[in-house]
Amino acid sequence: MQNLWAPWRIDYILGKREPYCIFCPEGDGLSDEERLILHRGRSSMVMMNKYPYNNGHLLVAPWRHVSTPADLTQEELLDLMNWLNRSMAVLKHVMRPDGFNVGLNLGTAAGAGVEDHVHFHIVPRWHGDTNFLMVFGEVRSIPEHLRQTYVKLLPHFGTEEPDETL
Repeated sequence: MQNLWAPWRIDYILGKREPYCIFCPEGDGLSDEERLILHRGRSSMVMMNKYPYNNGHLLVAPWRHVSTPADLTQEELLDLMNWLNRSMAVLKHVMRPDGFNVGLNLGTAAGAGVEDHVHFHIVPRWHGDTNFLMVFGEVRSIPEHLRQTYVKLLPHFGTEEPDETL
């Protein structure tokens, strides 16, 4: 028998949560690396999901603390969409997924873990990335440690404006 290790998930499983909003600029004084932030823009940010559904699971959020897309300005919406596209381009270039799940969870009934700060999920998908573990054991296998993925992706998020050349 082989073991699957995903030690970063224990905080989520045990219900321990950060005492601050993970999407707000201050971040309780933690560094971007500690917070897994890949990009800080004028009105939005891109970060890795600390409790991923799949390897390379990213979150794109506005800095402004709002709970629905309807509360965003046109500039914020455009910036979010640009970074959503840029993030998928980076993931496609670096990790070569076969597709993506992209979406919002609005409200706790819809699965929102942070319901009062709107954010998009980008989940890279590969053919065969679901298997018997998820079906029978409700366990996901993440093949690369979060920090390794962070180091791989970070150089591709260094510019202020999305680079459409990827």
